[in-house]
Amino acid sequence: MSDATGAVLEAVRALAPALRERAADAEAARKVPEDSVKELAATGFFRLLQPRAYGGLAADPVAFYTAVKEIAKACGSTGWVASVVGVHPWHVALYERAAQEEVWGADPDTRICSSYAPTGKVTPVDGGFTLSGRWHFSSGCDHTDWALLGGLVTDADGRPVDMRTFLVPRTAYRVDEVWDTVGLRGSGSNDVVCEDVFVPDHRALSFGPVTALDAPGLAANPEPLYRLPYAAVFTTTISTPIVGIAEGAYEGHLAATRERFRVSYGQQVAEDPFAQVRIARAAADIDASWLQLTRNMAELYERARAGEPLPLELRARARRDQVLATERAVAAVDLLMENAGGSAMRTGADRVQRAWRDVHTGRGHAANDPERALVLYGQAALGLDIQDTML
Repeated sequence: MSDATGAVLEAVRALAPALRERAADAEAARKVPEDSVKELAATGFFRLLQPRAYGGLAADPVAFYTAVKEIAKACGSTGWVASVVGVHPWHVALYERAAQEEVWGADPDTRICSSYAPTGKVTPVDGGFTLSGRWHFSSGCDHTDWALLGGLVTDADGRPVDMRTFLVPRTAYRVDEVWDTVGLRGSGSNDVVCEDVFVPDHRALSFGPVTALDAPGLAANPEPLYRLPYAAVFTTTISTPIVGIAEGAYEGHLAATRERFRVSYGQQVAEDPFAQVRIARAAADIDASWLQLTRNMAELYERARAGEPLPLELRARARRDQVLATERAVAAVDLLMENAGGSAMRTGADRVQRAWRDVHTGRGHAANDPERALVLYGQAALGLDIQDTML
């Protein structure tokens, strides 16, 4: 880890108490407080995965995920937004240099949101495409100036022939504030709406070359970070804040349990052996989640640094462990909630309740569908042919 990356991690950890203090404010506002975003930007966090050509660190991805975990421990919504917005510089780095220049040329601190599900209409036109429609769940879109929007390109008969991600400036779309949920309330995951927005070819990146690790941006950004698989990078981006939320809940639960007295049994809860067992199981699940996530990303990155191929088996393992990391983290928080007693269910009660709501909301993300990911691993283990862009 470079000194610059280490300094970012140190600054993020120093900021965590302030983020924790604002967690209730984020929920009330249904978006991350502006002060939190500005202070995170000041730590250098949003430059961790940005290319060096635009003032970024092109850092070891494990350092990025470690920073995300620390943020999510303090505030789940802030951690979610930090992870999702923080990974987008990695994706923009895969575009043609002209697109990168449009985003960062005038301001290297420009941030990007996303909505990858292809819910809008894409129409091919001379020199590019037009977009119309509504894209949902764009986390942190209030704090960004560009959006990455997924879309299906169809042939004359309406059959899908390509899946692309369209890079659109904030001046060309509007944000509809529709986000109102029980969990991750502060993530501000609102809708992005486009009406006949023109997107030139150089800002319409196909998933084909991205999945094949042959994206056009690699010519401009030779750092090994950009030779990692999209599926591993982005799905780990979704699981990591959930693991961080679980770790924060665990720490909060320990602090509360040391002081809690259970009247019905006439004992300190800390002395209850069944409570102790639940704590042990939760801790093990959280540890297992984090160890597997970081092992896989570290191995992928090391192979990329060495210029080695990234075998299918490793890519499938990364997806397997990513969905199971989410599953374990959610199970761990469920155990802590079972142990927390009825008072934890009061409105605005404590960290464990907020974490419980947050992890179950995050679990609903498409990247956390365990069966779809686990079947890919089973197919790879059996030597079957796999055709899936999320591997």
